[in-house]
Amino acid sequence: MPICYFCQKNKKIDYKDIEVLKQFISGQMKIYPRRKTGLCNYHQNRLKKAIKRARILGLLPFVNQ
Repeated sequence: MPICYFCQKNKKIDYKDIEVLKQFISGQMKIYPRRKTGLCNYHQNRLKKAIKRARILGLLPFVNQ
């Protein structure tokens, strides 16, 4: 199993960092599951909340048009 991206880089998840969040979203704007991202449980949940927060604030789209 790959090492968690955020644990390895010692990085915090921020809802304003759209470029990092886009790495974990598919072309149809779905959040990739943990088995595909390789994140630990803690960071996967933080990532999920950050993506949802960015969507609500209009930084990320809900669907790809």
